[in-house]
Amino acid sequence: MDSGKPKLWNFSAGPAILPPVVLERAAEAVHELRQDGHARDAAGVGMSILEISHRSAPYEAITFGAEKLVHEVLGVPETHQVLFLQGGASLQFVMVPMNLREADKFAAYVDTGVWSGRAIAESEGLGATHVLASSKATNYDRIPEFPAADSYAGASYLHITTNNTIYGTEYPEVPEAQGGVPLVIDFSSHAGARPMALERAALGYAGAQKNLGPSGVTLVYVRKDLLAKKPAAHVPVYLRYATHAKEPSLYNTPNTFGVLVLKLVLEWMRDEGGLAAIGARNERKAQRLYDVLDNSKVFQPHAQPGSRSLMNVTWTCGRAPEAQREALAKKFLAEAQALGFDGLKGHRSVGGFRASIYNAFPEAGVAALCEFIAEFERRL
Repeated sequence: MDSGKPKLWNFSAGPAILPPVVLERAAEAVHELRQDGHARDAAGVGMSILEISHRSAPYEAITFGAEKLVHEVLGVPETHQVLFLQGGASLQFVMVPMNLREADKFAAYVDTGVWSGRAIAESEGLGATHVLASSKATNYDRIPEFPAADSYAGASYLHITTNNTIYGTEYPEVPEAQGGVPLVIDFSSHAGARPMALERAALGYAGAQKNLGPSGVTLVYVRKDLLAKKPAAHVPVYLRYATHAKEPSLYNTPNTFGVLVLKLVLEWMRDEGGLAAIGARNERKAQRLYDVLDNSKVFQPHAQPGSRSLMNVTWTCGRAPEAQREALAKKFLAEAQALGFDGLKGHRSVGGFRASIYNAFPEAGVAALCEFIAEFERRL
């Protein structure tokens, strides 16, 4: 660090930026874990978090404390069981249909990009799958209209991806599924970004490496009545949600370090004022950047108004003459990297640029990027 400014502004889509206080406490815990995971205000346990038993009292305090904070900070209702699993959201693409699919019922999905597409592919391998809405025709630049209730009536469940990291789109709010059909949400890249009606989902899952911690931990919350339903006999024991609920996220050795960091992040979120304060800050960051892009004569946001993500802002050189776009993009990225703006290259599905401005990303970094964009355009 130099005068409070990092050497690099980390715009990576994930693994993503973490709060400095979390990094400090996690680093201390690598040397010696403190009681309940607190590195500054409690006695040491004599071992590193990397070597402590997951069956020990200090680790149980961490995992149960993290579970409590998921309810308190993120707003997951007590009607749902919290689980800390491994395998990322990608494993959930498989576990959801394995556990929730009912005989002779189809699974319903909304297609909003690459990750929902992978979830759909896994479901198709296990049974009848209906894609009820898609924004593929416009390269996923918007959230499609939520399906009518009669289109998913009788489905085993309805699955949506609430924030699409690659395309920079986001559901403005968690929708409600009708007729008792369970709603499943992949909210990986905006978990904890703002207050959300998470109670509307029967099951939600999020890879921690965007807003909640390091890679290697997946937060899952599932309505307790669904845990009572026995999955098909062919579903392996390890891939049953009930298995992990019965042995509260301790059926196999968990990612002990990752769960500690997740807990520290949730404590930081709580201390920052909770989701209301964090959401307001994220709104300011995103709006400032979108305002610059909307008023640019060179750059063009990919996501349409009304569908724009607070976490992942995507744009191209779409307002420049077509013959100049590729050269301009290379020039922009080279100059940005030289100035310490890291991770701005867009995903190949969209091209251009992507700024991931997760919870821990400071407003000063967004301001610096906006100034660079304006200055770059003035020099053309």
